[in-house]
Amino acid sequence: MSESPPVPVALRTFIDATNVGDSDAFVAVFTEDAILDDWGRVFRGQDGVAAWNRTDNIGVRSRFELVGLERTDDPHRVVATLKVTGGGYNGTGPMTFEFRGDRIARLVIAPTA
Repeated sequence: MSESPPVPVALRTFIDATNVGDSDAFVAVFTEDAILDDWGRVFRGQDGVAAWNRTDNIGVRSRFELVGLERTDDPHRVVATLKVTGGGYNGTGPMTFEFRGDRIARLVIAPTA
């Protein structure tokens, strides 16, 4: 039986900031040049992340529950399976996170290949 990898600090902040509705902390966990790709809708930089947050995340009262975490061949990337509830999307699916230090440099919300 393989052990789940530890939850990266930035992923924990992403989840916790969403669940308490802290938009400032949510945006701050992303790098200045972050890319957030939500099923092909691409948001760039912290301004883009803030816009997505308003329309698709905290702005619609989302809540996240981490239900799985997988390592990838890149030590700076994990695939997190999150259960999402709130006033927008509701369901469970994968999100691929790439980290730079303790921040999120890229987030792709779409099925993994």
